[in-house]
Amino acid sequence: MWIAALLGGIAIAAALGFTALRKNMMYFYTPSDLVAQNAPKHARLRLGGLVERGSVQRGDGLLVSFTLADCAKTVQVRYEGILPDLFREGQGIVATGMLTDDGAFKADEVLAKHDENYMPPDLASSLKTADGKHSCAPFKSVNGNVASAGAVE
Repeated sequence: MWIAALLGGIAIAAALGFTALRKNMMYFYTPSDLVAQNAPKHARLRLGGLVERGSVQRGDGLLVSFTLADCAKTVQVRYEGILPDLFREGQGIVATGMLTDDGAFKADEVLAKHDENYMPPDLASSLKTADGKHSCAPFKSVNGNVASAGAVE
């Protein structure tokens, strides 16, 4: 009887632990995923991509709006707060937040990448072309300067 009670307690603790873990998981999405409506609305998620050149608009106070692209699609991002020092146009970022009803992404945290060559693995694999090359060449830095971005939907 003690063994059955112990196993029952362990099973209940494991079930509660897995439930809490599932509720706190955040999945990584690209702008193409959001445009294709593959991401749940009103759920916390991570959005990664490159800040489109010429898209950063500053509003009142700390309000910032910019376009995040994955070289195929774009998503409008709204953020209120202090941006990281490494944030700039053409920069790869990961934003944490929620997709709103109007299709924009409301971020509550913005992280900029440190190394010019680093990119989250999921984003890097989604940007590869059929010949294995990087499809975002217009966004890559050239001699320390960000090249101008090509047309992005």
